[in-house]
Amino acid sequence: MTYCTPYLLRLGLTKSMVSLVWIAGPLSGMIMHPVIGIIADRSTNPYGRRRPFMLIGTFFVCISLWVLGWTTEIVGLFIEDKDRQRGTVIALAVVAIYGIDFAVNVVQACCRSLIVDSLPIPKQQLGSAWASRMVAIGSLIGYGFGALDLGAIFGTSIGDTQFKQLIVVSAVSLCTTVGLTCFAVTERVLVTSGKDEGGEEGFGALAMLTQIYNAASNPPENIAAICRVQFWCWIGWFPFLFYSTTWIGEVYLRFNAPADAHNHPDSLGQIGRVGSQALVAFSIITFASSVFLPWFIDTPSSDEESHFTPRPPESIAWLVTEASKWRPDLVSAWSYSHVIFAGSMVMAPFVTSFRAATAIVAMCGIPWSLACWAPFTFMGMEINKLNSGSGASRHGPSKSRGSVELHDTKEHLEDKNEFPVSDHGDLAGVYLGLLNVYTTLPQFIGTFISWIVFSILEPGKSPELAKEAHPDEHHSTDGYNAIAVCLFIGSLAAVIAAYATERFKKLLAAQAQQSRSID
Repeated sequence: MTYCTPYLLRLGLTKSMVSLVWIAGPLSGMIMHPVIGIIADRSTNPYGRRRPFMLIGTFFVCISLWVLGWTTEIVGLFIEDKDRQRGTVIALAVVAIYGIDFAVNVVQACCRSLIVDSLPIPKQQLGSAWASRMVAIGSLIGYGFGALDLGAIFGTSIGDTQFKQLIVVSAVSLCTTVGLTCFAVTERVLVTSGKDEGGEEGFGALAMLTQIYNAASNPPENIAAICRVQFWCWIGWFPFLFYSTTWIGEVYLRFNAPADAHNHPDSLGQIGRVGSQALVAFSIITFASSVFLPWFIDTPSSDEESHFTPRPPESIAWLVTEASKWRPDLVSAWSYSHVIFAGSMVMAPFVTSFRAATAIVAMCGIPWSLACWAPFTFMGMEINKLNSGSGASRHGPSKSRGSVELHDTKEHLEDKNEFPVSDHGDLAGVYLGLLNVYTTLPQFIGTFISWIVFSILEPGKSPELAKEAHPDEHHSTDGYNAIAVCLFIGSLAAVIAAYATERFKKLLAAQAQQSRSID
């Protein structure tokens, strides 16, 4: 996210073309999540349903990363003509980005499924909360490396540019963490993928897709409300996540950089470090928010079921106690977070300094922590309500439809003596898959909006970043920055998300009132 957009701009793509390249993100999410989910769900691999796919996906991520970083060198081995090289390098870089996006979605989908597979129902919310915290820590470490001058640390031993060196660090980090996870987590192995009494596949790919379609056509009222919030929310977040570091780098080059900055031998590394510094601050605030906000927000949870009551450190217990008198509930805090994000992004077109741009991006760490936390909390609650409403919870080995049998290890059986396991875990897959659809669809819309804005405001090569590849071309830096305009449009979507969240809040309040009346 930090380096790929400026990398493609430096190669000579226009911003409108780069926006189309980033269709890879939502496209891979929409395709790979359900496909890998269905295949992994039915896998009888003796090493587990998730871990083999995580390892295979990691391998292809690393290969694609290597191709992306060394695209010019790879093309140079086969093509000597400089003009032909340029177009081929761009094409191969785009292919590598698609490879990364599709392969990393395999890893992500299986990592998230491990939480659902490994934890009993009452611990799902806590597991998701810790997953969000670890994502924040990973982002902080990743952006921290991006902000460092890796050339001064590693020399040229792992690459001659900042981009190549960061790719090596990323690949090693991914292999290490995925390897540790696969070693440490004990999966339940699918012993039989049996058939139903009629002799046909009990719950195959077609049946799963049919159920997802039916769920999307007529979802429960609360789940539909959550998905509407997610839809508008992600129209706003898409340009921020993919273009914010490029925007910060362009602001730096326009208003704050020394006169010779454009002639820097590693301009991509320069803009990447500048952008990463802002995202380090963003990640710090995100992590701090994910740790401290739960103490100050009235989270809807069932402590009597989870046997877990979060307590702050004694040194700040008095502060939490006082703040709890006025603390909002989670749905209100989610609504406020959209307003904070909108208020930050609405200022983007008017920023004329690197420090101001950094402050705006860092402030978004607060709403981002809630964007990673709130929708999954509410979705988990609604799924658990649906499961409990069916009366489907019991002890012992879990079986899904069609006589599918999971072999439980000793650790899982012990765990289940303490907590019940739902017999309808397929509801989680269906409705979390539906939430993923409402997360990826806005990214297509965001891509289309970005393409229009870039085509109108900056139809040529990037004036800040394309000079190295196209030294003879000159483009004006007057007028509004196109990325800043996309961020501004995202703020308008965030306002609609806040309105949708308030409607969801009223829906919950009406249901609570109805429940009290019945009691």
